[in-house]
Amino acid sequence: MITLKEVQKAQLEWGNAIVEIGKLKNLPFDEIREKTSDIIRKLYYFEKDHIMFKPTRAREHPFRGDFEGALSYFIGHNDSFDEDDGFALQPWVAVRFDNFQIDIENDRAFAMGEYFFTTESGEEKKVEYTFGYVKLPTGELKIDLHHSSVPFAPTLAQ
Repeated sequence: MITLKEVQKAQLEWGNAIVEIGKLKNLPFDEIREKTSDIIRKLYYFEKDHIMFKPTRAREHPFRGDFEGALSYFIGHNDSFDEDDGFALQPWVAVRFDNFQIDIENDRAFAMGEYFFTTESGEEKKVEYTFGYVKLPTGELKIDLHHSSVPFAPTLAQ
């Protein structure tokens, strides 16, 4: 059974990983790719056939189902996803979660709310998210559903 503390720990680890990837920004790209690959393989459940990954800043390919699609969003440099500029290489200095709700059902959990990314100048960027977590037999929690989007902003056309 997943506990609330395990979900909160997984969120903290995800936020710390985003900050850590940003610290790689000035390394050679092969090293960035290798280290980021290790980081996201630890966080996401790529061991099954697919994941559901819908990143915030993706218009041409808004839905990604595999490792390469997710990796591209975090670090860019992928001709199949040329819109990706490397979201995690911003760099961000902090990430904090404000959970609206966390639902736990045995070895599955879903969390929804807002997370806030802090820039080097101290500005926070708000993003809405839904994450699904699965608990593996090893006890690890991994993300198999990642949906994030910018908050709704009405336009004059509406």
